[in-house]
Amino acid sequence: MASMLIAREVPPAGGDTEFANMYLAYETLSEGMQRLLEPLVAVNSSALADASKTREDRVKDSARRDAATRYVAEHPVVRVHPETGKKALYVNVAHTERFAGMTREESLPILRYLYRHQVRPELTCRFRWSPGSIAFWDNRCAQHNAINDYPGHRRLMHRITLAGDRPRGI
Repeated sequence: MASMLIAREVPPAGGDTEFANMYLAYETLSEGMQRLLEPLVAVNSSALADASKTREDRVKDSARRDAATRYVAEHPVVRVHPETGKKALYVNVAHTERFAGMTREESLPILRYLYRHQVRPELTCRFRWSPGSIAFWDNRCAQHNAINDYPGHRRLMHRITLAGDRPRGI
């Protein structure tokens, strides 16, 4: 449902986090693209390179012995927020592998367009961390991306993620 990060240690420069508004990402698509996407289901996988690096790090540190090596879930491409009733784009570069019923090759042109679209500057904001800063966001209608631009420096964050509902489509 939601996540919260608190900054414990930040680099002298860089290490910001970008947040993207998925309501606006959906609303700024053409009507034709909205109609195309609304019935689609996305196949999401922890095996994608961007996601697996983070997961590999967590597995080394704290995984249970019986933890799966790959997780796959299907979610609607256009999600309806259970509280606001608003539609939000619900795909991301780190996990969305393809559309259900399509190959990855068939899915990639549309997914690549959506990945570029959802991070347009007018749909995002950039959060600059200081020690003790807290960010709290709704995972059902926002995405985040930590900017890895602080080589040789440490960035220590503690995260809490709140469980939520199963994503519901149109």
